[in-house]
Amino acid sequence: MSLPVGLGLPIADPRTLPEWARRADAAGFSTLGLLDRVVYDNPEPLVTLAALAGVTTRIRLQTEVLIAPLRDPALLAKQAATLDLLSGGRFALGLGVGGREDDHEATGTELRTRGRRLDEQLGVLRRLWAGEPFSPTCGPIGPAPTVPGGPELLFGGFQPAAIDRVGRWGGGFLAAAAPSWAGGLFELARRSWTDHGRPGAPRIVAQMNAVLGPQPLIDQARTAILDYYEFSGRAAYMAEGLLTTPEQIRSGIQQFEDLGADEIILYCYGTDPDQVDRFAEFR
Repeated sequence: MSLPVGLGLPIADPRTLPEWARRADAAGFSTLGLLDRVVYDNPEPLVTLAALAGVTTRIRLQTEVLIAPLRDPALLAKQAATLDLLSGGRFALGLGVGGREDDHEATGTELRTRGRRLDEQLGVLRRLWAGEPFSPTCGPIGPAPTVPGGPELLFGGFQPAAIDRVGRWGGGFLAAAAPSWAGGLFELARRSWTDHGRPGAPRIVAQMNAVLGPQPLIDQARTAILDYYEFSGRAAYMAEGLLTTPEQIRSGIQQFEDLGADEIILYCYGTDPDQVDRFAEFR
């Protein structure tokens, strides 16, 4: 297997994450990913990844995904550019629309129009990262990112309209789906890329929930997944898909490689940092 392998960081105890990051950086993993919620007991991803940038030297830092419609676009542009700059260009901004009503209530944003708001935000982000003024009466917002166009964009989603942002905005695709139905999503992303006249092909990043360790750690991870996905009505399905043996993980990676993924992120819901060493055989 030749796919780059990254780690999705557990969220239950943010104090352990610098240790996760140092170990993953030294072990040769490709990426550290971090999910996003507001009304939940999780660390804020941009703040956390900024801290992790300071304890690592080579590993990529990636939001998977940041729920952009909950945020002010000018401030998000500044935060993302700052993190990109401080990490030496190692930051990738994964974006999605989310769908939890409580997150929108807490941030005073509209759930129903979140897709349209994301598209409007993307235009603002790209203009500001290029150094353009915010408006005719408001100047540019720095700092300038490492690359004038801004950090790499990745888009998560399942509906054609969401996946079409890959080609429309020139970003990659984050696939939080099992290999059995991820192939169709990959094809939508590639078709969007071609339809919008982009050269080459989009970067496609697949995700799998995984845990390696003793039974109490597996139970902890399964409980965390059930709690996180409770809102969706699919919590049991997500927990059933948790990979708990090297053979299952190896098979999943191979399936995604056969589908043409460019990277796989192993999402860890168990908090034990020793998992970094256990996962090292796959990176």
